[in-house]
Amino acid sequence: MNLAVRPAVRAENSRLGQPPRSLYVHLPWCLQKCPYCDFNSHARRRPVPEATYVDALLTDLQADLEQLPAAPLVSIFFGGGTPSLFSPAAIGRLLEGIAARTPFAAEAEITLEANPGAADAARFAGYRAAGVNRLSIGVQSFDDGALRRLGRIHDGAAARAAAEAAGAAGFSRINLDLMYALPGQSVAAALADVRLGMALTGDHLSHYQLTLEPDTPFATSPPADLPTEQTVADMQAEAESVLSSGGFAHYEVSAWGRPGGASRHNLNYWQFGDYLGIGAGAHAKITRSGGIYRLAKPAHPQRYLLAAANSRTRGGALALPTPVAPAARTFEFLLNALRLTDGVPVALFTARTGLTAAALEPARAQAVADGLLEPAPTRLQPTPLGRRFLNDLLSRFLDAEGSGGP
Repeated sequence: MNLAVRPAVRAENSRLGQPPRSLYVHLPWCLQKCPYCDFNSHARRRPVPEATYVDALLTDLQADLEQLPAAPLVSIFFGGGTPSLFSPAAIGRLLEGIAARTPFAAEAEITLEANPGAADAARFAGYRAAGVNRLSIGVQSFDDGALRRLGRIHDGAAARAAAEAAGAAGFSRINLDLMYALPGQSVAAALADVRLGMALTGDHLSHYQLTLEPDTPFATSPPADLPTEQTVADMQAEAESVLSSGGFAHYEVSAWGRPGGASRHNLNYWQFGDYLGIGAGAHAKITRSGGIYRLAKPAHPQRYLLAAANSRTRGGALALPTPVAPAARTFEFLLNALRLTDGVPVALFTARTGLTAAALEPARAQAVADGLLEPAPTRLQPTPLGRRFLNDLLSRFLDAEGSGGP
């Protein structure tokens, strides 16, 4: 596919400025639902309706774009669900349809999530030809026993083969998702996963602690052999040492990248950039006419497809924007930005929220006094203690009133 970059269109200016714009595309089907997963995903019971769903996605995007000033996309992320259930031809048609409706920034990052398995790996070269330039593979672990306890349908050999197949297909930008604190997992087993992941990935590892999310089977019936808190802390500390010594920078709570390997799409989230969201249950955050708005699309795939069909025949977007009040912007900004190890400049807070630095006080001063924020006056950066107790740090800003607002 030829994704020739269309000329960037000068964005409409406002007091808030125009943040970079990304696009999230939600493909909600999986082969089966994992017991720890609380994402909006649905086990596939019949063939995925590729053509109908791609049509709906493009209708959804067009309706959103009609309400916004033009701006190039700096990144696209196909998430799920299991996006690799969609054929390279469907992904290619979708990317062509997106490119026909909105400009792409130079070197736009286009990521597709995939699961290990022969069917997925066989499609990698097709995704690369379609325009995808980054893969994110849901390995979770290379240990067969751990994968069985997680309810995954692949084994360690398939996980290794998928990472190798991604490189063979021409991908130089590859992320591997790994989880730790798994049922029955030892510190040594967790570190073995990290070391193998470092050897197989191109430039990025996501390293998540297993959490028991509400309304999941694991929350209802927790595994009996979860590691102790001390064991989990040891896993985290020793994994950080191994990753750092291997040239990976811990740039976000759960993200590690070699130089130049950071996820540009996720960085735009964490720096409070704008993002469109299309697909069942997709969310968006947009800036227009001096205000910040959020949107949420219908969550169930069938309701989403019906809403898209109605949009085609009657016009209108699939979701109405909800304004983010100035009083809520401080917390929303920090909820993202303080996940970054290096934090962000205070000037970015002002540019992205439309508020002055006064909106951060007195919570910021107290967080500095408590050792949770670095004292640098021009930067919002968590200390090591603040990163460890991030929820406590964020709670300081829940009552911010936005007194420095426009």
